[in-house]
Amino acid sequence: MQTLAAKTDVLIETLPWISRYEGKTFVIKYGGAAMIDEELRETFAQDVTLLKKIGVKVAIVHGGGKEITELAGRLGIESRFVNGQRYTDAAMMDVVQMVLAGKTNKEIVARINQHDGDAVGLCGIDAGVLRVAPFREGGMDLGFVGTITNVNTAYLDLLLANGVMPVIAPIGVDAGWQVYNVNADVAAAAVAASLKAEKLVFLSDVEGILVDGELIHSVAEHEAELLIETGVISKGMIPKVRSAFDALDAEVNKVHMIDGRVKHSLLLEIFTDRGIGTELVHDGNTQQ
Repeated sequence: MQTLAAKTDVLIETLPWISRYEGKTFVIKYGGAAMIDEELRETFAQDVTLLKKIGVKVAIVHGGGKEITELAGRLGIESRFVNGQRYTDAAMMDVVQMVLAGKTNKEIVARINQHDGDAVGLCGIDAGVLRVAPFREGGMDLGFVGTITNVNTAYLDLLLANGVMPVIAPIGVDAGWQVYNVNADVAAAAVAASLKAEKLVFLSDVEGILVDGELIHSVAEHEAELLIETGVISKGMIPKVRSAFDALDAEVNKVHMIDGRVKHSLLLEIFTDRGIGTELVHDGNTQQ
């Protein structure tokens, strides 16, 4: 009887969130263990399909760095990183395109569609979804690594309005249709900003933002900058956090960082009062 009561409590807790998010757009950055572990891949497909079935418009941007490194190694191509970003020469760009726009993207789409999720696989080449320029921040030359200059919002809106779930590989094209590798976190933030999404969710292998080993459930921009200055937020988390606030500045309502290693973490974060990760919010706004 206690188990039944607990299940009832969970259903009641989700009801106001379901009502709030019906018809809204969520952009999910999918990466880490949730893309590799078989059980987690299955629960992710179930979760995004459930979101779609209750009326949420879902767009997914995925990574695939581990798979790129593995295939490049088998082909005798060295993986090199500069400040945490993959240096992408012409040979590596071929590998990136094969893995992200090919095998990885289609595996994600197939698994979602097994649950009747109506997903379609895209990369930035398709309909010019992600337009880019060469990444040259701080004078760095990372080869064929791009920074996003435009997102084909009209095309993505068309898919979402017709009940189709776009699954986007982070590959972009420049004005001459040269292909570029794009950081998946940055691509997800750009897509969320272009769609004016209700939520941007980063699904990765960290619990969220930790201070002295304790999870912070909500962080405003001024607090995040202090954590960066003091070194609490460091390395690869810095561009993730800053791209999150760029998305908030572009009218995304809320950004979440959650642990994809936890089964159904996506649903637990969105449809429970407290959530399980860290939400990044506009200064002065700490309500989910």
